[in-house]
Amino acid sequence: MSSPNPTLPSSRSRPLDQVRQSIRFDVPASLVVFLVAVPLSLGIAVASGAPVAAGLIAAAAGGIVAGLFGGAPLQVSGPAAGLTVVVAETVAEFGWEATCAITLMAGLLQIVLGATRLGRYALAISPTVVSAMLAAIGISIVLGQLNVALGGRSQASAIENLEHIVVNAQQPNIHAVLAGLGVIGILLVWPRLPQRVRAVPGQLVAIVAITLLAAAWLPGAERVHLGGDLLDEIGSVALPEGTPLAVAGAVLTVALIASVESLLSAVAVDKLHGGPRSNLNRELVGQGLANTVSGGLGGLPVTGVIVRSSTNVAAGARTRVSAILHGVWVLLFALVLVGLVEQIPLAALAGLLIMMGTGLVRPADISQAHARGELWIYGLTITGVLALNLIEGVLIGLVAALVLVLWRLVHVRIDVRLAGRATDGREKWLVEVHGSLSFLATPTLVSRLDAIPEGQLVELDLLVDYLDPAGRDQLDHWRARYEAGGGTVLVEHSGPHGVEAPRQERALKAPPISPRGLLPWGAWQDVRADRGDRHHPLALGVREYHRRHAAPLRPVYEGLADGQEPHAVFLTCVDSRVVPNLITSSGPGDLLTVRTMGNLVPEPGSTDSSVAAPMLFGVDDLGINTVVVCGHSRCGAITSALETTRAGTVPTGPVGDWLRHAAPAIQEWQAGHPVGLAAAAAGRSEVDQVSQVNVAVMIDRLGELLAGRDVRLVGLFLDISDGTLQILRADGFTTLTDAETDELAHLMEARPAEPA
Repeated sequence: MSSPNPTLPSSRSRPLDQVRQSIRFDVPASLVVFLVAVPLSLGIAVASGAPVAAGLIAAAAGGIVAGLFGGAPLQVSGPAAGLTVVVAETVAEFGWEATCAITLMAGLLQIVLGATRLGRYALAISPTVVSAMLAAIGISIVLGQLNVALGGRSQASAIENLEHIVVNAQQPNIHAVLAGLGVIGILLVWPRLPQRVRAVPGQLVAIVAITLLAAAWLPGAERVHLGGDLLDEIGSVALPEGTPLAVAGAVLTVALIASVESLLSAVAVDKLHGGPRSNLNRELVGQGLANTVSGGLGGLPVTGVIVRSSTNVAAGARTRVSAILHGVWVLLFALVLVGLVEQIPLAALAGLLIMMGTGLVRPADISQAHARGELWIYGLTITGVLALNLIEGVLIGLVAALVLVLWRLVHVRIDVRLAGRATDGREKWLVEVHGSLSFLATPTLVSRLDAIPEGQLVELDLLVDYLDPAGRDQLDHWRARYEAGGGTVLVEHSGPHGVEAPRQERALKAPPISPRGLLPWGAWQDVRADRGDRHHPLALGVREYHRRHAAPLRPVYEGLADGQEPHAVFLTCVDSRVVPNLITSSGPGDLLTVRTMGNLVPEPGSTDSSVAAPMLFGVDDLGINTVVVCGHSRCGAITSALETTRAGTVPTGPVGDWLRHAAPAIQEWQAGHPVGLAAAAAGRSEVDQVSQVNVAVMIDRLGELLAGRDVRLVGLFLDISDGTLQILRADGFTTLTDAETDELAHLMEARPAEPA
């Protein structure tokens, strides 16, 4: 029985250890996040046209409620820049108190969505539309806050903000401009300062510094006005007045945007740490509860916020305690230090928001949209949001994304060319189809096929990722007509098919990988004995290489033209089912492959240098320091060697002479080698048991051959039945799982070659 993991505390000591861990990691992290959250919450409230206290209420509610009940332990929630435009429009239409009620109802809707396990479906929205929406919000924030930084007021629309920027720029408030520029300057310089200095949040430093400077030298800059004590703002909720459709639209907008932003943030935060993954449905319920509380208390809408969350992770938080405590600190600050808040210049918060808004326009999102061919959707969504409003702009983007999906279903790339003449003198036409071939796109293909002269040889190569039954039927009808007119049609495709099935009945749906480089010939071409043409599968494979792979690989081969620097010598069996480059995902120049029957190695001192020569060449001449011996299940060579040993016969001929090298492995197996015993305990056949022992014995032989050299020896075993790969350890072979491959260096049992 293995000993318990010493890093895991006992059940009695676990609560105490958790308290110690929270004091050590979560409390300091919560203070850092609190210092970042306060200025951001104040700025977002100002940009939203809401009371400043609403930002602090939302920060406290998000931290405490979402922290307690959410499903993303390290995510920090609070008011977010992504909702400023929505809130501003809602306040303008319904008023602030009604906006609080809408926030409350949006929270209830989020709870329903999470409880019905619909949280993940919020991520089905096109990433391009989401990133464009955030970029448009960022641009709107920048335009609005530029007016504030110039001493004016933020307007309701982007166009109005542009007009007022021109007017305000002609007669700016110099004190406001200096306050805004001061914050922007500090935030631009802060990331370039030493690490110890940057341990203090730049946003906090910028707001505090400019507030202090403004108290002495910028009296003309307008200050934040809370309008009373924080407690006076609590409970300022009223039912919205308006048509039910307008109210429902506002509730749905707040709920969906808050949900999408929270879930996207949770997914992003999961990539920043190695702790528990987020439960998205529970997170949606937690966000709904936080919005219900925030709206009921008179606060802004709450979402998970990537800026605060990433700060939380970077500060060393380990549990949800950090997010909860950050909300407690915000609450205490709002109740005790209200007077300090009213000393902050509005232009300073505007500078902070300008930097935040600029950060929402991410060049990486633009590059990805361009790479996916969706840059026009990105631009259209931004234009719609800025010219109309957030809801209509996002709807325009979603419609555009759906149109693109439909266009991709209809659009296929069809290449038709004359490829010479067949052996019987007829013209040979090659037709290649790329993309998704549905019934919507098949008429285009058939019209191109009808243009081919009658009575010729046509090779129809379907390089498609999907072909629906209706489209296949139309192709079958065209082929029947063409062959009835004296022509010949050969169909090649990417999808797997049964060898015994008639050609027209084969399934043509391709697997989700590029089959030409990874699948056997039989998965993408007809290799039956009754094939009507004289092309050998090998010849078709070579043709396929020249058509699709030679050009993309040309730069690779050009880089290898002056020599090779492989990373490992790979010794394996001649069995055609074992493909070293496939099971190692390697390419040209990666492996120096040596293949022998049964991956056998002649005994040390043997005159047979068929294995020793390439091994020594790889290690001594090429400088390779890793040697792999890869056996496999159901090995024919080991089967023959075991049968002749049991029969007591002496193998003859070249094959028999070679199989004698397997005798030591069989003897070790019969003597109870640990690897063989482990294989037997795992239910392996006797042939597989010997094959696994053989890998260990061959590694020992190579250790003698390579004695004195700094070489790592690695044993692998491929299970032909399911394609899994196992690695040799001291007590047998262990299957490589996703988790284990992260520690592959420790599992490989790699060791320097030593003399026996």
